[in-house]
Amino acid sequence: MSKSNKKVVPESGKALDILKYEIAAELGLPVGKQLANANVEFATELGSIPSASIKEDYWGHIASRDAGAVGGTITARLIKKAEEMMLSL
Repeated sequence: MSKSNKKVVPESGKALDILKYEIAAELGLPVGKQLANANVEFATELGSIPSASIKEDYWGHIASRDAGAVGGTITARLIKKAEEMMLSL
């Protein structure tokens, strides 16, 4: 059996990423533009940190349980949205 990460609707990728980071922020998870608890945006504007050295989509420091909570919350929200759409038909 082959595992595939292909999206059924490839155009949904950006919306899912936005949802992923929104949920991570709600859960208080430090993902995105992070570097040693620094204000990365301000530091890159000042030039003290080169913007090329910032890993924007790094989740390696997040515990599996927390990453799973993000995925589970995404799934729950998508199901809720689908149910709402079905009721409005």
